Amino acid sequence: MARDRTWLVAAAAALWGTDGLLRAPLAGALPAATVVFWEHLLAIVVLIPFLPSAFRAFRAASVRDRTAIVVIGAGSSALATALFTAAFATGDALTPLVLQKLQPLVAVVAAALLLGERVRGRYWLFAVPALVGAWLVAFPDPLSAQLRELGAAGLAVGAAVLWGLGTVLGRMVGVQTAPRDVTVLRFAIGLPASAIIVGVQGAPVAITASQVVPLALLALIPGLLALVLYYIGLQRTPAARATLAELAFPATAAVLGIAFLGVHPSATQWLGLVIVVAAITALGLRERGTEPVVLAPTG
Repeated sequence: MARDRTWLVAAAAALWGTDGLLRAPLAGALPAATVVFWEHLLAIVVLIPFLPSAFRAFRAASVRDRTAIVVIGAGSSALATALFTAAFATGDALTPLVLQKLQPLVAVVAAALLLGERVRGRYWLFAVPALVGAWLVAFPDPLSAQLRELGAAGLAVGAAVLWGLGTVLGRMVGVQTAPRDVTVLRFAIGLPASAIIVGVQGAPVAITASQVVPLALLALIPGLLALVLYYIGLQRTPAARATLAELAFPATAAVLGIAFLGVHPSATQWLGLVIVVAAITALGLRERGTEPVVLAPTG
């Protein structure tokens, strides 16, 4: 029996949590579309030696897997980030954060439909606390969070759906395609997609010399390194389980915000952080037993 790698997916999500710390110096100087474009471009520069083998893997893949890889690169990598950022541009900071919590639910449904994964009733003993904890982490006063902007809601739901699908599709293509090739193809396909988004939004492409280093760190740490670990983990982690491990992302972001960005969490945010970490850890330990709560198809 293949050894579960929920912990590795959680480690990758923790690296995603460094995103805000690295993105902060760029936030006021560059549009989001420009940042996303350069993240993909700088990652591809590093990955140039691996492009030939990745393209060979793409040609050898089935039509289903090739379609999934395109959706991952253009949708989950480029478009989802643009939609999520555009949701914040409406001026409503709460709605996108609230609806982003739909991502695990999307992943569970998609995993059942596309991969034949089944979750036992005990799964929700981990999922519900993890989702509640993520909600508590997101808001200083969780009872005052309200959905206010219909436009922002639509954009945020679109991003959550694409990210949830990305988890499931990454698991699906990882059965036949090596994690390195999936990572390379994600950036290779995401690059032209992000260039189109830059063109549609009329965002600038030019950057200054001082912005190269933070952009490179952004591309290589929460970008490239995290995705390599993520796709290795997904090879042996059912998508319904992995999507909960990904909640390590907001937990790590909260810790780094406290340590480096002067964030002062409320009592409920501290409580949420503890709940998320406990739920993910308990799920990972539980799935190492003989009766896991997520059942992957055996065929």
